Amino acid sequence: MISVFDLFKIGIGPSSSHTVGPMVAANLFLASLHKQTILTKVAALEIELYGSLAATGKGHATDTAILLGLLGHKPSTIDTRLTSQYLSPIFSDKTLNLAGEHTIAFDTKSDIHWYGETVLPYHPNAMTIRVTLADGNIYQQTYYSVGGGFVINEEDATNPDEDHATPNIDSIPYPFNTAAELLQQCRQHRLSISELVLANELHCRNEDDVNAYLDSIWASMQDCVTRGCQNSGILPGGLDVKRRAQALYLQLCAEKDLPSSQEDKLVAMDWIDLYALAVNEENANGGNVVTAPTNGAAGIIPAVMHYYRDFLSNYSIEGARKYLLNATAIGSLIKQNASISGAEVGCQGEVGSACAMAASALAEILGGDPAQCLNAAEIGIEHNLGLTCDPVGGLVQVPCIERNAMGAVKAVNAARLACRGDGQHFVSFDKVVETMKQTGEDMLDIYKETSRGGLAVYADNRIPTATHGVSVKYSQC
Repeated sequence: MISVFDLFKIGIGPSSSHTVGPMVAANLFLASLHKQTILTKVAALEIELYGSLAATGKGHATDTAILLGLLGHKPSTIDTRLTSQYLSPIFSDKTLNLAGEHTIAFDTKSDIHWYGETVLPYHPNAMTIRVTLADGNIYQQTYYSVGGGFVINEEDATNPDEDHATPNIDSIPYPFNTAAELLQQCRQHRLSISELVLANELHCRNEDDVNAYLDSIWASMQDCVTRGCQNSGILPGGLDVKRRAQALYLQLCAEKDLPSSQEDKLVAMDWIDLYALAVNEENANGGNVVTAPTNGAAGIIPAVMHYYRDFLSNYSIEGARKYLLNATAIGSLIKQNASISGAEVGCQGEVGSACAMAASALAEILGGDPAQCLNAAEIGIEHNLGLTCDPVGGLVQVPCIERNAMGAVKAVNAARLACRGDGQHFVSFDKVVETMKQTGEDMLDIYKETSRGGLAVYADNRIPTATHGVSVKYSQC
């Protein structure tokens, strides 16, 4: 099972699979060099990118992320305002300082290889890092970025049942692998979904640590929305997409006390749109965001949480924790039984998953029982089935930013609709997750984060400069 500590991670934009994951892979590669005491013996290094990582990697800053990771930076702690400063020696001097300990010659044009037409067996997001040692020996590792910042190597890929397990998670008190099992556990032990997930987390950690982590995730989400409302300008990458959150924020603030605004029964929808836009503009700009469960869908869960904070009278920090714990159960089920990777199943696995997680979590906040929560999650997935991942220019901007706003509003609607019912629904959550997986398998690869089909081809023929040569350098405003 997947812990809240694994599912929600503080990282950087614009993509959890194409930016966070590759940076984590680079960190893992450095750790393996250290473990074998060969880091200072490295004479040369090459990077190979395959499948979706190569097809949209330049627009997603995949190469930049790997280089930052090889320098020793981590997604959760890097100061994105200094990205250009960190990378400058690589481009100006053609040198790479591995982990800040050992400098080698490195040329981004000749030492990074892009194989967009080649897909390795386990997953479309694959990368190999290879070093030549001073004695001529070769050492290499292949990594798969499987979505949401999760990374596995080839050994992990041959043992899928062991992927991402939190220590001692196998002996948790309330195990579940399907929604049916989750519901049965909740009913048998008279627990809400959030209570059950918390009990499982407490089997591995103490309550203070769990609460502190949940609070840090919520604080980071709120900070991201604040930054998104403060920053303006043009997003990087060559599409000239204008940031809209700041203007919308100022407009809504100016209208807040007007009689017309107070009479508008749907004004909350405008604020939900704002919250989602703010997060995903920060993500597109390469800023710090919470992977929830991916970066491409990072705005949905915090947008609905802000709706809870600002528009519902029962908001509390305890409620915010319950929200994240409930969402963890839904995200875990989707990741275990289908996928949260746009490169694997399309955007239904990203926006669809986030919509389902937010819908279930909000349903519990609204007083829904576990059956109603799972009904809300089912609605969230069902009405995103078939959603393609077709970012224009390989950038997480069009249609990704607006898609988060639509997904957040849909999540609120799903929660409210489910709470008006009795939890019974014609298609079960397990069945709709299975359907999502099958739909993803049937979907043509051009619609799965390759920028070779859909809107990426037909909506706008402008090709961003990021697709010609090394990727654009993202930095937080």
